[in-house]
Amino acid sequence: LVQIGDTSLRTLDTSTFLMSETYTLANYQRALTESFFATVAGRSLMGSLIVTAVTLLFAFPYAYLMVRTPSSALRKFLLVALFLPFFIGQVVRAYGWLIILGSQGMVNEALGLVGVPPMRLLYNYPAVLFGLVQYMLPFAVLMLAPALTAIPNELEAAAASLGAGWVRTFRHVVLPLSRPGLVGAGLVVVTLSLTDFAIPAILGGGTQDFIANAIYDQFFRTSDQGLGATLSLLLVAVG
Repeated sequence: LVQIGDTSLRTLDTSTFLMSETYTLANYQRALTESFFATVAGRSLMGSLIVTAVTLLFAFPYAYLMVRTPSSALRKFLLVALFLPFFIGQVVRAYGWLIILGSQGMVNEALGLVGVPPMRLLYNYPAVLFGLVQYMLPFAVLMLAPALTAIPNELEAAAASLGAGWVRTFRHVVLPLSRPGLVGAGLVVVTLSLTDFAIPAILGGGTQDFIANAIYDQFFRTSDQGLGATLSLLLVAVG
């Protein structure tokens, strides 16, 4: 981090492609004022917030069912379904969605059978968000499950015995007591989404870059290590 901080204070000499010997804040000025980086940062922040909200919306009932179900067979099935994605790499999963959602993919072929013309399901912002939600869901469930397990069943039974329906029990008992798990899961998902590289690169097709993709471009495409280091530190700070 110290070396990255030192590099962020040096600018690239485009005539020699060497870093300057003197320190300057020019890279920070570029990162904070140029419209391209503002667009990428806004896309990353908004995307991570949307992914977090949608992921928690799906993860909470999944974790609740996994913890509260009386059926051991269903519990085992949900556990296997939860851990199975961890045995498959993120890049492999992203390429799997290319096969499923591509122009000649399984989804468009199924739509064609009912007379629906092929749709562009990849290389756009919704495709990136969809891929991130699918990737983040197991992390959120793993964070929520311990918090829900810690809530005694007797509290829900007591609320029901006092006349509270399932909705009121959920609002006034389950949701408040599971707040630490929701906060923890939200922090994990928003941080991982904000810093993700593979899914925006693969499912976005280079048109929906997040901050990590912009950092990669600065280091390996334009060779501007100073600006790449600056973006790296800003990403760490925001995270």
